[in-house]
Amino acid sequence: MQVMAQVAMVMNLDKCIGCHTCSVTCKQAWTNRTGVEYVWFNNVETRPGQGYPRRYEDQERWRGGWELGRRGRLRLKAGGRVRKLLTIFSNPLMPNISDYYEPWTYDYENLMTAGPQQTTPVARPRSLLSGKDIRISWSSNWDDSLGGGPELTRQDPVLERVSEEVRLEFEKAFMFYLPRICEHCLNPSCAASCPSGAIYKRTEDGIVLVDQDRCRGWRMCVTGCPYKKVYFNHRTGKAEKCMFCYPRVEVGMPTVCAETCVGRLRYIGVVLYDPERVLGAASTPDPKDLYRAQREVFLDPYDPEVQGAAERAGIPPDWIEAAQASPVWSLIQRFEVALPLHPEYRTLPMVWYVPPLSPVVDVLRDTGHDAEDAGNLFGAIDALRIPIGYLAELFTAGDPGPVRGALQRLAAMRSYMRAVNLGDPPDPSIPAAVGMDERDVQDMYRLLALAKYDERYVIPAAHAEAGERLDELACTLDYEGGPGMGGWGPFGEGSGGVTPVAVETFHALKDRQRTGAFVDPADGRRRVNLLNWDGRGEAGELLPQDGDAEG
Repeated sequence: MQVMAQVAMVMNLDKCIGCHTCSVTCKQAWTNRTGVEYVWFNNVETRPGQGYPRRYEDQERWRGGWELGRRGRLRLKAGGRVRKLLTIFSNPLMPNISDYYEPWTYDYENLMTAGPQQTTPVARPRSLLSGKDIRISWSSNWDDSLGGGPELTRQDPVLERVSEEVRLEFEKAFMFYLPRICEHCLNPSCAASCPSGAIYKRTEDGIVLVDQDRCRGWRMCVTGCPYKKVYFNHRTGKAEKCMFCYPRVEVGMPTVCAETCVGRLRYIGVVLYDPERVLGAASTPDPKDLYRAQREVFLDPYDPEVQGAAERAGIPPDWIEAAQASPVWSLIQRFEVALPLHPEYRTLPMVWYVPPLSPVVDVLRDTGHDAEDAGNLFGAIDALRIPIGYLAELFTAGDPGPVRGALQRLAAMRSYMRAVNLGDPPDPSIPAAVGMDERDVQDMYRLLALAKYDERYVIPAAHAEAGERLDELACTLDYEGGPGMGGWGPFGEGSGGVTPVAVETFHALKDRQRTGAFVDPADGRRRVNLLNWDGRGEAGELLPQDGDAEG
């Protein structure tokens, strides 16, 4: 048995309000420069809907991910080395700018320079690619909050796989928000697709990165990723993707999208897994069994044999302790309420989701029944097959069993805790009906409803002795025009004026996150202006010292 560590994320979809704060802060932090105006490492989609880029889930068209060959062996759906060599200069299996959207700004200068005229001057939309006037017809969240509309749901690849009856009823059912980032898969097809070997998976934490020096811009990774979370920078000729904010993770801090999430729906933690089981799990014949197969790849951090193997593999003791306290491990393995996104792609994704229960409760409440009563809620979940069928196509390759089980556990927690909060005697039969005990329900309630900062983000800091295996703390996009090198506004070089880039120091950020008092935002004593720091030498208290990241 081998043991490796993976930093992973779980998102609770019941809490997402579709505010797009995560998308905007990620955009400002990592893609605020020319060449990536259309790039969203983090985006929030309305489901049902087309997604971003449009219909990215249609693998019959894009051929992303893996499939099983005639002999049951795993192979890239887009083809092997020969096919890549034949299409290396002209790849037809890649979204174009219309599948994303043509980024634009507005001709604000016209408002200031227009001469006298009978009508009020306007700021026409202008393409950030060609500089010409354009007609805006699509963007990354163009169908925001329009789930269920027949004009949009016809283009939903997931909805196409369910029955016509479900499709018609779905227009009256519900919608929900689906935040997406790179899945940092255990079996990444983007890395296997890269002819240059520029995409790699870090052995110390499992984060998938792009080596900008080795990337040659072949864009096979864009095709290979079934989630379409690898983008091409048309200015630098390099591929870019979500890096799980690894400079922050290395010092024990969460990603920018998680840090700024209004709904506090994101959980980050360490999962231990056996790399020897990855190929077998990804090669599971029946796609509906892939969810269970991936769970078997994960190792129990409380098992003494696993702990011993982890120590022999060089995993630090505090990482093993972090795996034991990991909210990701609890939601996936202990409570069994988190599910992977499209396991049928066979990449073994490591960003999982707690399915939304609220639509079921809303439908039940509209009928005039007590939506929190255990009997009513369990019955509604079992009878309301419309959302379960759609969610199953998203998270379990069409198998409704795990989805129904997760929703029933969430319903049991809601019913049990309502009685507790109202002062009624707790009913142990409610958790027992879903294979849980009272302590499990209480612990799950605390994690999903009340968890504090340190419980949602259990991230051990990187160790100095692992420095040779780690990249430099500077970002892999650290080249002319990259992050920290200046910028021209939140959506690219042409979208505004020069904006100073200042970041909070490590110590100030840690203090602010753990204090219950208000912090004066005007206090600039512990902020560092990145434009005045060349990345060499010391930058005040920007980075932690020995022992600072702990606690």
